[in-house]
Amino acid sequence: MAGSGEEALQRLATERYDIVLMDVSMPGMDGLQVTRLLRAESTGPNASTRVIALTAHAMDGDRETCMAAGMDDYLTKPINREELMLKLAHWADQGPRG
Repeated sequence: MAGSGEEALQRLATERYDIVLMDVSMPGMDGLQVTRLLRAESTGPNASTRVIALTAHAMDGDRETCMAAGMDDYLTKPINREELMLKLAHWADQGPRG
């Protein structure tokens, strides 16, 4: 877990993750910015890691904004456990990007 976007970016630079659940509305640097920076990296332990957006934003266009930032999927809060498990299973089966 990371308490801010900056902390998330630091962890992503040093620790390997299979899938990242990215809060879109983190303090400081938001999840969209973190994901854009992660995707701009062509190397690093998580350059091809799957990212699932977690957000309370469920308006038209919010999903598209997350996908445009480089996220692989999108979940709205409150999180539905069954939906989360299905998405995790799906992306685990897909493996890393590329």
